[in-house]
Amino acid sequence: MNKQFILLLMGFLVLEVTFAQEKLVFKNIDSLDLHLEVYRPEKMKKGKAYPAMVFYFGGGWVSGSTNQFKTQAIHYAEKGIICFLAEYRVTKRNNSTPFQSLTDAKSAIRFIRKNAEDLQVDPTKIIASGGSAGGHLAAATATIEGYNEPTDDLSYSCRPNALVLFNPVIDNGPGGYGFDRVGMAYKSFSPLHNIVAGAPPTIILIGDNDHLIPVTTVEYYQHIMEKVGSRCDLKVYEGGKHGFFNYSKKDKTFYKRTLKDTDDFLESLGYTIIKSDRLKPIVE
Repeated sequence: MNKQFILLLMGFLVLEVTFAQEKLVFKNIDSLDLHLEVYRPEKMKKGKAYPAMVFYFGGGWVSGSTNQFKTQAIHYAEKGIICFLAEYRVTKRNNSTPFQSLTDAKSAIRFIRKNAEDLQVDPTKIIASGGSAGGHLAAATATIEGYNEPTDDLSYSCRPNALVLFNPVIDNGPGGYGFDRVGMAYKSFSPLHNIVAGAPPTIILIGDNDHLIPVTTVEYYQHIMEKVGSRCDLKVYEGGKHGFFNYSKKDKTFYKRTLKDTDDFLESLGYTIIKSDRLKPIVE
């Protein structure tokens, strides 16, 4: 590669710190590559394993972009967590089903666990997170037994150690979101209908003015979680609509509050949260 081009690229990366430091292919289906965009903590110590956080974007399993959680990924990388923005198949781009979206979400976590040593990830501290349908995928990696990619190495668990769910689609049953697309398969696909003992500690963040996910639904989810002996924190934000947690230049109130509540949750689990200067890209 041209030396001047490399220097120009390095200078651009230093200025534009919001670019992912690395893009990894975690799965290939026919001619389609699915990627993980990686944001790492600054000044990582060689040989040390760090917590990981995997983000799944929302969009009803139909559309969406990994950009949705880019600012959250930068925030948590600055706090000592290796963050991954996960691609997965969606209907508009891939003519796929919600079931295929879930197989991809599971594949992402298996890839991270399988390559934990190379990635410097602590495989016992993997957090799955997402919003709306992405929240469903995060929750489903922890609760749903089926929908595994046959080519995955199933000796590696796709089950995260903690969940951070933003107005998640957790009820796919009759009357719930997505029933028109999954039908009676909801019995094996809906997180609410598949909670069992040992479900990982969870925080759910939702606005009380959400037109898609009723607060009563997440309250019931919390009730079932507690019934099986699992922790489930619930934060309800007055006036918050669907997608209230997203970063906005106009009003960052909800965004900052959800970051603070998530910080507190992760710290309470013993995940290392460190202070750091601004994120600086790693140039290989």
